[in-house]
Amino acid sequence: MSALDWLSEEAFAAFGQHVIWSDMIGNCIGLAALALGWRRSVWTWPAQLLSGVVLITAYASAHLSGGVGKQLLVVTVALWGWRQWAGGRRQAQDGSIAVRFATWRERALLLGGTAVGTLAVGSLFTAVPELSWNPWPDAYIFIGTLAAMVAQARGLVEFWFAWLLVDVVGVPLAFDSGLAFSGLVYVVYLVLVLWGMRDWWLRSRTSATPATVTEGVAA
Repeated sequence: MSALDWLSEEAFAAFGQHVIWSDMIGNCIGLAALALGWRRSVWTWPAQLLSGVVLITAYASAHLSGGVGKQLLVVTVALWGWRQWAGGRRQAQDGSIAVRFATWRERALLLGGTAVGTLAVGSLFTAVPELSWNPWPDAYIFIGTLAAMVAQARGLVEFWFAWLLVDVVGVPLAFDSGLAFSGLVYVVYLVLVLWGMRDWWLRSRTSATPATVTEGVAA
């Protein structure tokens, strides 16, 4: 049996839900990535990259092309975010990534881009039913994930608000898709998101002090 075949096998069943190995492993790595993001560790990005690679198998086994596309996007953005943080784009006094709230312009760009992207991807999923059996929620999560990761790469506290909005739709969609472990992990995500949001919010105050920001690589 190949590694791909094994990842598609059932790990366990509980309460009538069947959990496959790729769903379980990928989401556990995703949880670790979120926790590392809360700690502002650059290792959050390779963890997100690995989680995306593993979850591609999970979504492919559930015949969710939209989910596969989202994870491919996660892998791509994780590479970019890794470069941003590894390059020391924003450094706090303790050597970690400095965080801040977005400017009103940045918020407008994030919200506008998310709205336009969701409309575009949702229309594509509707026009090509093979890509998603639930086009609009899938598109919302697809683009919301991208917005969250972009905000995270830029050290914006709004990263956590974006993940919170993704979770609201992600939990029921994962259970409806038969990916029970993904649904449970999204619930845990919610707890980490609220915790991380508080931490980044508080740290954004100290990150704004003089000499805390150094520009490394260009945006």
